[in-house]
This record gives sequence, structure tokens and C-alpha cells, in this order.
Amino acid sequence: MLGLIAGEGRLPFLVAAGAKQAGLRVVCVGFAETAERSLANEVDVFYRVAIARPGAWIRKLRKHSVRRTILVGRVAKSQLFTPWRILRYLPDWRAFRIYYWRLRGKDKLSDSLLSAIADELATGGIVLENSTMYCKEHLATAGVMTKAHLRPSVEGDIKFGWQIVKKLGELDIGQAIAVKEKEVIAVEAIEGTAEMIKRAGRFCKSGGWTLIKTSKPAQDMRFDVPCVGPDTIISLAENGGKCLVVEAGKTIIIDKNETIKLADKLGITILGR
Repeated sequence: MLGLIAGEGRLPFLVAAGAKQAGLRVVCVGFAETAERSLANEVDVFYRVAIARPGAWIRKLRKHSVRRTILVGRVAKSQLFTPWRILRYLPDWRAFRIYYWRLRGKDKLSDSLLSAIADELATGGIVLENSTMYCKEHLATAGVMTKAHLRPSVEGDIKFGWQIVKKLGELDIGQAIAVKEKEVIAVEAIEGTAEMIKRAGRFCKSGGWTLIKTSKPAQDMRFDVPCVGPDTIISLAENGGKCLVVEAGKTIIIDKNETIKLADKLGITILGR
């Protein structure tokens, strides 16, 4: 039996498929605000839950004697800063414990918040597992994964940008930057990689820039593992990006084979470093 706490996007589908292929029943609680409705057709049991009510997540999972659980899927961080957010999300007492007790005196950064959520779930008997456990075939591999190879100028940009993006991850700011000719064009923050790519396209109308996306230096593989996919490739092509660099073994490439084929078609190089 495996529990699945699901946000938006394709990743919950990949985890569900991998777990079922491993012979596990999957009990899913999907965030009402973001989870795809069709996910219900890919799991054995499905509940819609409020994102700010972790007590409900625990009750639904424990109803089916679930303990081991994976938390995956996008949740837009910008949603956390909407007006009247307490009235909108109606947090339960566990949410208040996370925010006002477990995070008391700490920076309310992504890593701190996610670790606090994991600790709170554990008190209810729900243990978060490595989120890549059932989708390892979608992890990036080392080397060039596409037919197109690197230009020498791009190799210099990668060497220049790699340590910068790692430092951003260490500070819990973001996981990606756009680079061209050893200049940082755009930095990912709360808006996410997709919006950052569009911004890079506006700033660098000549194109030919490189997107570098890495894990954090002390990446907790239970959550917030960097992901790219077909949407990333399409957006890069539309906004002048020519190369995508990701961290091998620590980045999920959604629908990996299809993503690589699409990159070949659109002339985008994908490198695992």
C-alpha cells in the first residue's frame, strides 16, 4: 500500500503508474485547488482535500492503513501570498501547528516549510518517502541526451552558471537560471521556472541562451525535486533558449523519452551534468 499526496501536473501520474507496476495499491489525496481530476482514474482510491488541511490528508490515508507516502506535484508558491489567504484556505489546527509552532523562529522558506509538513505528518503516522522511488526511469542521466551537441561557448556558460544556481539553491531562492555569454539573464524565484523562461525570452530577444536547473546542495529527495518536461522544451523554443542543463540523478524529466524526442525536433540540447 502506498499513499500519494498530489499536486498539479504529470508527476503524480508517473508515481502512481510506477507504484502500481510494483504491485502496490495506491491511495491518493489530491489537492482540490491543483490536482488533475483524471488522476482519480489512475489510482485505487482517490480523495480531494484542501491544501491547508493536513489533518484531512492524514485521516483519509490512515482510513486505509497507509503509512508510507509520497508527496509530489506542483503547488504555486504565489498562492501562499494571496489576500485573505486564511479565509480562502480555512487551515485546520495541524496547519496552524506547522506554521506557528514548527516554523516559529525559522525562516519560512520552501525547505523549512516542507520539512515542517513532513514532521507534522509523521506525528500522525504518515511517513514521507523518496519522491523518485517509483519513477527512477525518468531521472536525468549524465551526458548529452539529445542528438544535438554542445557548442564550445555553451560549455563556458554552463561552467559559469553552475555554481551560481547551486548558491541560489543553498539560499532556497530558486533552482534555475538563464545564462548567455557568461551573463545571468534571469533568475528563478517564487514565480517558478516557466515564468522565468518567458522573462529570459523578453530580456534576450537574440536567443541562444542556456537554462540551468539543479537540485539544492542538500536536496531532500522527499520533496521539491527539480522537474522539467515537454512544457519546458516548448517554452524554451518559443523564448529563444537553445540548451537545457539539468543535474543527473537528481532531476526528473517528465515523460523522458517523449521530452527528448521533442527537444530533438525543436533543436534543443539536453545535458545531464
